[in-house]
Amino acid sequence: MLAAGLNGGALAQGLFGAPPPNAPSGDAGNAPADTSPPPATTAPTPEPAARVLPGSPTAVVKPFYEHLGLELDPAERKNFIDPARTVLDKSDALRKSGQGECLDPNMALDNADYDKLAIDRSLKTIEAINGDEAKVVVAFFVEGNAHRLEWKLRKVGGDWKISDLLSVTGEWALSQYQCE
Repeated sequence: MLAAGLNGGALAQGLFGAPPPNAPSGDAGNAPADTSPPPATTAPTPEPAARVLPGSPTAVVKPFYEHLGLELDPAERKNFIDPARTVLDKSDALRKSGQGECLDPNMALDNADYDKLAIDRSLKTIEAINGDEAKVVVAFFVEGNAHRLEWKLRKVGGDWKISDLLSVTGEWALSQYQCE
């Protein structure tokens, strides 16, 4: 899916569904009776999930919602570039030194409690590609709370690599962590 202008409330609204319809505006007074059929009261049938194309930015991001904490796995560094890679490498060094943890293993989940069933049921993604840069916005609900994250990617050597992860709802960015 190719989209443009992926910021602000319009995108969030698009990922979390349409707003509830406005309530009727009271008594119509002496206006003529409306003979048109009433609007449908059921939600439209959702479209089937779009197929994720191999090698697409969404295909790079999807595994992080299938395997908790994958972003902290050093074997996955091949999917990252700076500034995200530097932060993850520094986090590994801090952990190996025995001085503690720097990053939450639930970063891809916006630090929400892990509820795979709830996430799988509500997970929605939208991808935007602009030349050699891309964004994948991910939205989901856990315990009734909406979460929205933005993955930034760049094409390097023909492959999409993650350069940053931002939480729109939590107002944090991986690139802003100081793991020293």
